[in-house]
Amino acid sequence: MARICHNSIALLLAGALLPALPTAAADALPDFSGLPVSLDAASSEVDAKTNTLVFKNVVISQGDMRVQAEHARATGLNFANSRWNFDGNVRIDAEQRGNLRSDQAVIEFKDNHIARATITGKPAEFEQKRANSDQIARGHADEILYDVNDGTVRLTDDAWLSDGENEISGPLIVYNIREQQIQAGTPPSATGGSVDQRVHINIAPHAGITGKPAQPKPETPKPETPKPETPKPDASKPDAATPAPKQPAAADSAPKS
Repeated sequence: MARICHNSIALLLAGALLPALPTAAADALPDFSGLPVSLDAASSEVDAKTNTLVFKNVVISQGDMRVQAEHARATGLNFANSRWNFDGNVRIDAEQRGNLRSDQAVIEFKDNHIARATITGKPAEFEQKRANSDQIARGHADEILYDVNDGTVRLTDDAWLSDGENEISGPLIVYNIREQQIQAGTPPSATGGSVDQRVHINIAPHAGITGKPAQPKPETPKPETPKPETPKPDASKPDAATPAPKQPAAADSAPKS
């Protein structure tokens, strides 16, 4: 495994980390216009004094976007401009076959759609099934910020991302889930000290330039050695190997006295 260390400079790593997969074409921002926001919950409580709503086993969905958790808390049932807090087995189904999981999440709604989600946990996790491939990109960090407008997930504090073979880790990783591009570096607020502020990349070796195994060469068949022909006997010549038949002895014609 090759290891590369880099300090304080952002890296564009789409080709380096994920060389075996083609980069997907950039997709536009999801169109939420005209899509209603749906909320389902096992129970709800309303605090009239603080205008606070508390939901249990809640699911909020809009189109392909979906948020579910054991508990949700919000000030007013308003999705035009509001901030919701979720905790307990939080799961967010994002665009481009991506999803996020965490212990807690803060989700901001603007203009009646999810604009931003900040998830935290030990760790918070992200994964995406990549386009035209069975491989899954996975990542985790102490905090992950999903920006719907930019189509990015920002992993900070002990961040790690992998495509199943190659890996990258560092204090900050930004992954574009639409273009499948990666940037990694050191946050501007980093002060150094004992915390490792470098970016580490582990690249799995591949056989050959293209990564395809060498094909065995077909074996060349060996020519057959001709067998010597057995000579046929000549019918016009006597067979020397066959002895001539013996003639019977001539009878003695002289009379005996």
